[in-house]
Amino acid sequence: MTTETRREIAVVLPQVKVVEHLCQVYACRHCERHELQTPIVTAPMPRPIYPGSLASPSAMAHVMCQKYINSQPLYRQEQDWTRLGYPLSRQTMANWMIYGAEQWLLPVVVEMRRHLLKQAALHADETTLQVLKEPGKAAQSDSYMWLYRTSRGAAPVVIYDYQRTRGGEHRRDFLAGFKGYLHVDGYAGYHKVKDVTLVGCWAHARRKYDEALKAAPEARANPHSVAVQGLAYCNPLFAIERELKDATPEERLAARKEQSQEVLDAYSTWLRQQKSRTMPKSTLGQAIGYSLNQWEKLTAFMKDGGLEIDNNRGERSIKPFVIGRKNWLFANTPRGAKASAAIYSVIETAKENGLHPFHYLTYLFEQLPQLANLQEPQTLASFMPWSPLLPDFCRLS
Repeated sequence: MTTETRREIAVVLPQVKVVEHLCQVYACRHCERHELQTPIVTAPMPRPIYPGSLASPSAMAHVMCQKYINSQPLYRQEQDWTRLGYPLSRQTMANWMIYGAEQWLLPVVVEMRRHLLKQAALHADETTLQVLKEPGKAAQSDSYMWLYRTSRGAAPVVIYDYQRTRGGEHRRDFLAGFKGYLHVDGYAGYHKVKDVTLVGCWAHARRKYDEALKAAPEARANPHSVAVQGLAYCNPLFAIERELKDATPEERLAARKEQSQEVLDAYSTWLRQQKSRTMPKSTLGQAIGYSLNQWEKLTAFMKDGGLEIDNNRGERSIKPFVIGRKNWLFANTPRGAKASAAIYSVIETAKENGLHPFHYLTYLFEQLPQLANLQEPQTLASFMPWSPLLPDFCRLS
């Protein structure tokens, strides 16, 4: 008569297999019998991702994705491998990742940085990182992971850069050659970057008033409180930007001059009035002082319709690292921290470009060892995360 169908989701656990590569060796049988020398020809074999180890492209990609996407520390992965029937030590996995990052991913990151520095506008942010065996520093001291990424309208690039300190010279050196707009927070170290226009973050300015209301929640119900009034100036700017989300840069700039400029002028007058009425070290005084001190940067978004009103794009991109850090807690050595930065850079850029990170990493680890020179930009062009030449299986369906 008919059939009835019921669907359910079945889970297939990962499997570990040992793959053997067989290489045929040929000799001329005629020459063996009749000649003085016998030519021997060996069939070509794919170059390994890590000579002398059992690492395969998929195994290395799996370990990286488990740690840097799923935030699974190596000691937990070690337990998972044991349950899969193939014990693999955390030290072995750490060696795999460091070698894979240094040998194959760093050339990709170098090319990503070259692309990044050509853009008209970038975002930057930073967060702390603990590195246990850092020369000249205590294990408990803070190191830093810096983030640089493209803004809207460009092929997405997200790069992490490990540094020992928070000094402004690190941004200056990394961004050497970049001339454009840089979206940042209020940290003064960004002023060391030459030939750039700093673009302030209105999300930070608005957040200061939220912090003031948290300190005095009873003021939230009073429309005449200073914190509520401050929010009343910031919120319309974000409302205008939401309406302009799909506008062209030219349309956005024209609308800002027509609508946002009026809000900015009124807010500037209000700030100067409130400065003498609030205690500088109070939460309200700090909120007002932040906007006044950052005013040149906060109004820089009015110069170009392609700029953004906040640095939220940068903050969103650094969040995967912050979430991962809560699980794996620290890097053991500076070499491991640099490897982590490279792996995060490739994985997050792949995600932003609509790629499946595991399949993309596996593809890189299969193909890059076969190339002669990874230092030439044209060699890596077809392997970059934004390349249209990447195979379809690397892309999310």
